[in-house]
Amino acid sequence: MKKVVLFICFFSYILSFAQQNDEPKIGLVLSGGGAKGLAHIGALKVIDSMGLKVDYIAGTSMGAVVGALYASGYSGMQLDSIFRQVDFDRLINDDIPRSSKSFFERDNNEKYAIALPFDGLKVNLPSAISRGQNVFNLISKLTLHVSHIEDFEKLPIPFFCIATNVETGEAIQLENGNLAQSILASGAFPSLFQPVIINDQILIDGGVVNNYPIDELKAKGMDLIIGVDVQDDLAYREELQSAPEILLQINNFRTIRDMRKKSLQTDIYIKPDIKEFNVISFNEGKKIINKGRIAALAKALDIATVVTNQSTKEELGVPKREVDSLYIKNIQIDGNDKYTRSYILGKLKLKTNEKVSYDKFEKGINNLVATNNFDSFLYKFVPNGDGYDLHTTLLETDITTFLKLGLHYDNLYKSAALINLTKKRALVKNDVVSLDIILGDNVRYNFDYFIDKGFYWSIGLKSRFNDFHKNVNASLLLSEEEIAQSGLNKIDIELKDFTNQFYLQTLFRRDFALTIGIEHKRLNITSETFSTENNKETIFDKSDYFSLFGRLKFDTYNNKYFPKKGFLFDGFFNLYLSSSDFNNNFSQFSLAKANIGYAIPFSDKLSLLVGSEGGFKIGEDSNNSLNFALGGYGNDFINNFISFYGYDFISLTGNSFVKGTFHIDYEWLKKHHIILAANYSNIGEDIFEDGEWITNPDYSGYALGYSVETFLGPIEGKYSWSPEGGEGFWFINLGFWF
Repeated sequence: MKKVVLFICFFSYILSFAQQNDEPKIGLVLSGGGAKGLAHIGALKVIDSMGLKVDYIAGTSMGAVVGALYASGYSGMQLDSIFRQVDFDRLINDDIPRSSKSFFERDNNEKYAIALPFDGLKVNLPSAISRGQNVFNLISKLTLHVSHIEDFEKLPIPFFCIATNVETGEAIQLENGNLAQSILASGAFPSLFQPVIINDQILIDGGVVNNYPIDELKAKGMDLIIGVDVQDDLAYREELQSAPEILLQINNFRTIRDMRKKSLQTDIYIKPDIKEFNVISFNEGKKIINKGRIAALAKALDIATVVTNQSTKEELGVPKREVDSLYIKNIQIDGNDKYTRSYILGKLKLKTNEKVSYDKFEKGINNLVATNNFDSFLYKFVPNGDGYDLHTTLLETDITTFLKLGLHYDNLYKSAALINLTKKRALVKNDVVSLDIILGDNVRYNFDYFIDKGFYWSIGLKSRFNDFHKNVNASLLLSEEEIAQSGLNKIDIELKDFTNQFYLQTLFRRDFALTIGIEHKRLNITSETFSTENNKETIFDKSDYFSLFGRLKFDTYNNKYFPKKGFLFDGFFNLYLSSSDFNNNFSQFSLAKANIGYAIPFSDKLSLLVGSEGGFKIGEDSNNSLNFALGGYGNDFINNFISFYGYDFISLTGNSFVKGTFHIDYEWLKKHHIILAANYSNIGEDIFEDGEWITNPDYSGYALGYSVETFLGPIEGKYSWSPEGGEGFWFINLGFWF
């Protein structure tokens, strides 16, 4: 009975406007709610299908995102199509494609689980998990057709959104300026997205102070308000089991109290049943959108009553095809102090009076952001004749020092904890200093200094100490006669490697680099297998080697550890010129090796990696310490140790080898991989001279494994077996390799 009375009153209210021949002004208010805000799209699809004309839109947070796009002319159906294609993990986490990072940035960032700003001997927590750059890029692209509009009241549907001034706690009504930047500010959820600076105000998510701006919308002269509320209700005691749940409940007190009043002020109040979802349930987007549609259909009679008193709804002018290119006439850069205009344009790969694909433009942004030299990079397109002027605003980072941490376990190095100190702009503006201290079963360190000059010759300095104990194939250290005399096939050794390099590097393109340099290497290989009463250990090598080296690397893999697409060529050449010659058997020699891989995607879940490796020694040096050694599973091995399934580490040795690999990766759940692999090899002495390398493989191995991608790095378990050896091995890896 109560609902009937309310409907009669509502119908009479609408009818009064019709009698005056004056259409009611319809306002639409959309609340914030994170992923729950996708329900707005379902409601808009119903509104569109019924032909309702909206005169003004107000939104907060996710309501601002959806509301602004609707106000700029997109239909509910178009928004549904757009958001179904969005990879929200990549969007929210500011995932930057690997191809946008330089080789040094890749090497320096693909082994750390945590990176913390470090300033004045004090570790600071970052202001947020994400800069929101990917979100801004997406919104900028979607609103390019209205980029000339700075007064949001002049959008196809007038619009405003709410943000919060984090310094004063005041609600800020954003209704002019850069639309994409305003939306970003309204949705800058604290701790998830960093604050956005607009007009010298530090702004965060508007939901902190006003998550449902109905009063502000009524002040625009709206006669009737339709509202979609996707906020959380208060949780029951059985749902309050953790600190985050309790903190969220406390935060919801004020918001829900306000909504009790504001819902009564809403003429058509749409409340989707989305309690089963949370603010990060973006992977449930299809279900959430449908919940919004169902809730709006429940109000269909009320909406239809409004429509009968409106003139015909005009179709809005939204581009029917995606923007594929830009003609950029002029480029304005603001906010750069430490970095020159040429440096910024070089990273962006942009020139004035040039037409570029939108894909290339976004890659340029990723190149710039990947340097981590900027806290934010905002931009807008200002129409200019048949093209655009690009106006950019940079915020250079003041933090130049970082403390980075990592954890790792594998079968060779055992447990390890990594502590890294990285310093940017240490001596010059474009340099990086990085020091890894690795503690655990085998203490190690890595030092890098790099002056990045991009496509000019960059300068680098490396120093590394590596140490491990392992039972290895005796042929790595003993001659055939010595093996026959001792009767040993395996020797327990401790290997210490101290390597220093000075090098020059130039890029032919972002993922194609040539490196040349000089190297000093000290090898110390000892064993207690041959210990006697007078000597506790036998020294097999304690020499300093001096060499020239070159490296040619082309790497387009999309992921270092689980590549689904891309190509890899990694070639090395070392010319060993001299040695301190501990064993009195050194003569000049060279080592060459190459690794080629091709990742082929068959679907989003299934991919094949085909790889081939090979190497050989040139010269008569009889010291085998730097020979090739196959066996085990791992990444970033030192010297000439090569992974090979079916055998333990350093089990197959020789001065030349070839290897082929087939690697099938089935990602049955997101970041959960089932791995099936096979590898084949010939290895021995001078196999390229006697044709052995093209015969049937002497060695083979197979592996079945399960891998999970985590913030610590891959967590992997693989069982491998070789039909020749008849022995199985478990290989366990926890965390990024370093």
